[in-house]
Amino acid sequence: MIKQLSKSIRQYKLPSLLAPLFVSMEVVLEVMIPFLMGKLVDNGIYQNDSDYVLKMGGLLAVLCLASLFCGVASGTAAAKASSGFAKNLRHDMYYNVQNFSFANIDRFSTSGLVTRLTTDVTNLQNAYQMIIRIAVRAPAMLIFSLAMALTINAKISLVFVCVIPFLALGLGLIISKAHPIFRRVFKTYDKLNSVVNENLHGIRVVKAFVREDKENEKFKSVSNTIYSDTKRAEGLLAFNAPLMQFSSYLCMLLIAWFGAKLIVSSGSAEMTTGDLFSVISYTMQILMTLMMLSMIFVMLTMSKASAERVCEVLNEKPEIHSPEKPVTEVKNGSIEFSGVDFSYSGRQDNLCLKNVNISIASGETVGIIGATGSSKTTLVQLIPRLYDVTAGELKVGGINVRDYDLDVLRNGVAMVLQNNVLFSGTIKENLRWGNAEATDEEIRHACSLAQADAFIEEMPEGYDTHIEQGGTNVSGGQKQRLCIARALLKKPKILILDDSTSAVDTKTDALIRRAFKQYIPETTKIIITQRFSSVEDADKVIVMEEGGTCRVLTGDAIKREIEEAQAQGGSQNG
Repeated sequence: MIKQLSKSIRQYKLPSLLAPLFVSMEVVLEVMIPFLMGKLVDNGIYQNDSDYVLKMGGLLAVLCLASLFCGVASGTAAAKASSGFAKNLRHDMYYNVQNFSFANIDRFSTSGLVTRLTTDVTNLQNAYQMIIRIAVRAPAMLIFSLAMALTINAKISLVFVCVIPFLALGLGLIISKAHPIFRRVFKTYDKLNSVVNENLHGIRVVKAFVREDKENEKFKSVSNTIYSDTKRAEGLLAFNAPLMQFSSYLCMLLIAWFGAKLIVSSGSAEMTTGDLFSVISYTMQILMTLMMLSMIFVMLTMSKASAERVCEVLNEKPEIHSPEKPVTEVKNGSIEFSGVDFSYSGRQDNLCLKNVNISIASGETVGIIGATGSSKTTLVQLIPRLYDVTAGELKVGGINVRDYDLDVLRNGVAMVLQNNVLFSGTIKENLRWGNAEATDEEIRHACSLAQADAFIEEMPEGYDTHIEQGGTNVSGGQKQRLCIARALLKKPKILILDDSTSAVDTKTDALIRRAFKQYIPETTKIIITQRFSSVEDADKVIVMEEGGTCRVLTGDAIKREIEEAQAQGGSQNG
C-alpha cells in the first residue's frame, strides 16, 4: 500500500526531502536551547557574570531565529509536497478510472469514487504533511530531548523510560479499536453521497410525488449512522490526550520531586538548579512531543482506512485493453456473432446471452426487439467491446474485436443511449464530443440528419446556446436528437441507437430513419426500439427472448412478427 501511494509523489520528491531536513535542523536547535539556558542560570545568573549572560543571551537569540527560519522552511516545503501529492493522487485515480472497462466500473459506485477522490485524498494529504514534518519532528525531539536529559542526569531521566511501555500499550489498544470504525464510516460516506446524488438528480420526481419527507428520512438515517460511528471512533481517540497528559505531568512531578531532593541532599554536587531547569524544559518538550505523537496516531488511524480505499482504485486493473500489436483500422461495419455467450460475472452457469449466432452485413439496418431484461443492451455493448464475450467470437469488419486497438474500435462504433448525457457548455461544444475538429457545416449537416436543426435555430443563440449540466434546459426528445447528431459526427462504421428515439414522435422518428437510409447507406444501423414502426423497414430484426437466446427475422417474417404482436395487444416491450 505504501509503495503504491509513494508513486504519486513524483516531482515533489525534493520538497518531501527538504521538509524533514529542515525539521531535523529545527529540532537540533530547539534541543540546544534548554541546555544553554541551564548554563546561563548556573554560570551567569548564579555567578553574577553579566558578560556571560549577554554572550549566552545573544547566542540563544541567534538559535531562536535560526530555529524559526527552519520551522517556516519546513512548513512551506511540507505544504507544497502534500498538496502536490494529493494532486497527483487524484490525477492517478481519475486517469485509472478513465481506463476502466464497464466490468471494472461496476465494482465501484459513483458516490464511492467521488468520496475516494475527495474526502479520502484529503485525509491522505493531511497525513502525508504530518508524516514528513510532525512525524519526523516528534520522534527526533523525543530522542534528542531524552538524550540530553540523560546526559544531564541519567538517574532522573530514567523516569521517562518507565512511562514508555504504558503509553505504547494504551495507544495500541486505542488504534486497534478505532480503525475498524473509521473503515465503516467511510463506507457510510459513500452511501450518504449516493443518497444526495440520487435526490438532486431526481428532485423533480421527488417534488412531483411529494416525497420530501421520505427523502429527508433517508438522509437523516444515513447521517445519524455517520454521527454515531464517528462519535464512537472520536470518543476512543479522545483517550489519547488524557493518556499523554497524565504520563507527561506524572513525569514532571516525579522529576521535580526527585530533582529537588537530589539538589538539596548533594548540595548541588550531583545536580544543579540549572540542570533541573534544563531537565524540566526537556520534560516540557517531551510533553509537547507526546501530544504531537497523539495527533499523528489519530491522523494515521483515520488515513489508514482512506489509504486502503484509494489503493483499491489505484490497484484496479482494466480488464479490457488493447493487444500488443493491434489492428488500427475498422474496414467496414460488418458484424458477426459466432456462438457468443456472455455473463457479467464471467460464470457459465449465469449467462445473459447464450449461443448467439448473428451475421450482419456492412450497411444493413438491423432492429432489435424483446421484453424488458432480455439483454438487448447487453448484446450491443459487446460490439464496441465495453464488455468482453465470455465464450465464442465477435467480429467487426471481419476481425475479432479483441485484436483491435480499443480507441480505433470505439471510434468506429457510435452508441446513442436512451438516457444519454449532455454536458454543461454550448450546443456546439457538446456536438464536438463526436468530432473535435468538426466544421460548422458538418455540425449543421449532422443536426439536419438527426432532425435537430429546426429547434436549434429557434433557440436565442442558436448553436451557441448554453446547455445546463445534464441537459436540463432541453426536452427529452431534443436531448436525444442532439445525442444522435453527436454520434453521427464520429462518422462511424456502426451506429447503435439504444431506444434513443423513444422521446420523439413517430413522424420525427420516421424522418430520422429516412435520413439515415439516404445519407449514410454504408453505415451499419442497429436500432433497439419499443416501436415496431421503427423496424418495419429493417433488413433484419433480432428478437431477444428470455434466457439470453435470440431469433433473427428477415423479409416477410418481419411483417408477420409485427402483425402477430400487434394482434396480441400493441407494441412490444423493449
